[in-house]
Amino acid sequence: PDVYQGAPTPVTAFMASCTKVAAFGAIARVLYVGFNSTQWDWRPIVCGAAIASMIVGAVLGLTQTDLKRLLAYSSIAHAGFILVGVIAMGEQGLASMLFYLLTYGFTTIAAFGLITLVRTGDGEATQMAQWAGMAKKSPLIAGTMTVLLLAMAGIPLTSGFTGKFFVFRAAYSDAGPLVIIALLASAVAAFFYLRIIVVMFFAEPQPDGPTIAVPSALTTIALTIGVGVTVVLGIVPQPILDIAEKAASFYA
Repeated sequence: PDVYQGAPTPVTAFMASCTKVAAFGAIARVLYVGFNSTQWDWRPIVCGAAIASMIVGAVLGLTQTDLKRLLAYSSIAHAGFILVGVIAMGEQGLASMLFYLLTYGFTTIAAFGLITLVRTGDGEATQMAQWAGMAKKSPLIAGTMTVLLLAMAGIPLTSGFTGKFFVFRAAYSDAGPLVIIALLASAVAAFFYLRIIVVMFFAEPQPDGPTIAVPSALTTIALTIGVGVTVVLGIVPQPILDIAEKAASFYA
């Protein structure tokens, strides 16, 4: 969280999305290929890491007032959710993990991209209080951030819901208690996402509040793609899931 908060936001977005994809790609390669025959030895360790990640990320995220730190703890919780897919094993578990990584990556990059647009004289406005009344100041920013936060919370008709659904479904038969813990952690984490939405729509804006920077063409394209993928994969996820299942067949 300290690194997320202190690093330039584009770097933070890269750490939160791309490095997570690379790390879990390596984990899948090692566990599914190198140690597939010893899965009953390493699954308890990965299960413990998943539980710790989900609980720490969800609980400590409740106390955060800085958006970048909040998204850092969100990232910790999501790492636990992804590990649920790793524990599921088999083609379905690996495919669900790949799908989750794709959805989470696009949503996270778009969320950090929006943070770069809300600024004060001192730089980016990352304090939650500075986003108060954002719906009145910039309905587009508030509405777009709401879609992304709902996806992170796993609300239906977003990619976050479909990603969690496929991961939890894949793991339920072999790790039912873990899925129950994941559902409870998701419910706790949803609170701090909804808290941001409440602040944006129902709080009064500050008199000396932040301004909205005009995004460059590349930033606009990145945000449009990120939000578009978040919405489309929440409504029609099957084509991408089919691709993930074909990719998983080479590992599992």
